[in-house]
Amino acid sequence: MELDYKAIGKRIKIQRIQREMTQEKLAELTGLSNPHISNVETGSTQVSLKSLIAIANALEITPDVLLCDNIRYGKHIFKNAVMEAVDDCDEVEIRIMADMVQALKRSIRYRKKYFKEQE
Repeated sequence: MELDYKAIGKRIKIQRIQREMTQEKLAELTGLSNPHISNVETGSTQVSLKSLIAIANALEITPDVLLCDNIRYGKHIFKNAVMEAVDDCDEVEIRIMADMVQALKRSIRYRKKYFKEQE
């Protein structure tokens, strides 16, 4: 299995931006160079395990958050991401999102079943 370094880099960038952290600050906290952080975020360089751990620690997250696109059984990570996304929503917003998720789930399952029957 090959790692998707672009996906890892994208997740690093998202986490960094959510924390209102610059690449320079992340570089400072990790002991990595600013150009290296930039290359990791764009997926143009393969991040080492040592650097990945340093980045995760600096962002105060676990490495699985950055690797979830590469983990076969990462369902819990995505559940946590959804819960974090709605954390600042009020009750009405959450109810609307819950309705949308249910409708989306029905649509996806219907289409999966339809396309499977077409094979």
